[in-house]
Amino acid sequence: MALALLSLSASISLLAVSPLAVSAVADSLVGWLWTAALFLFPGLVAAGLCAPFLAVKRVRALFRALPPAGRTLPSYVAVAVGLSIPYLAGVVLTVALVDSAGPGWSEGFLDTALFGGLLVGLVAPAVAVIGLPRLGLDWDSTGYGPSTWLLLVAAGLWYAFVAAVPLVALAVGMALPGGY
Repeated sequence: MALALLSLSASISLLAVSPLAVSAVADSLVGWLWTAALFLFPGLVAAGLCAPFLAVKRVRALFRALPPAGRTLPSYVAVAVGLSIPYLAGVVLTVALVDSAGPGWSEGFLDTALFGGLLVGLVAPAVAVIGLPRLGLDWDSTGYGPSTWLLLVAAGLWYAFVAAVPLVALAVGMALPGGY
């Protein structure tokens, strides 16, 4: 009986976890969740502000053709978050590599807005119209004509504008006397 109680108490003590260890794990988990939220937030905001383009049948057909096939909303949100990656990368690289003294960060944020805008406004529509059909995703019933190009370039430029506004505001704030 004494041996059984000793074994039981040893098992219970193995299950007992230090409150400090639980706190450290919880802090780490919260930190990772905040990081994920910070990286998802710009794309989710842009998705919301660009949602009026989903009123167009061809745009819905594009997102319905993307994985998961037949589901518009998940692919739309995934693309919107994915298109925010160049902007996030530019901000992270600017903060990590550029000296914060002087106009360095301001110039980096403006460059990020410019190059991100070119990528999202021109390259993304070209991928949708030229690349996707070559990969077997035929999504435009009108034949990928000028109206499709115009629609996608307009949507891309709107997304680029939405993404550029906070970057330009940050750049202007950084360039003011006293900076940040």
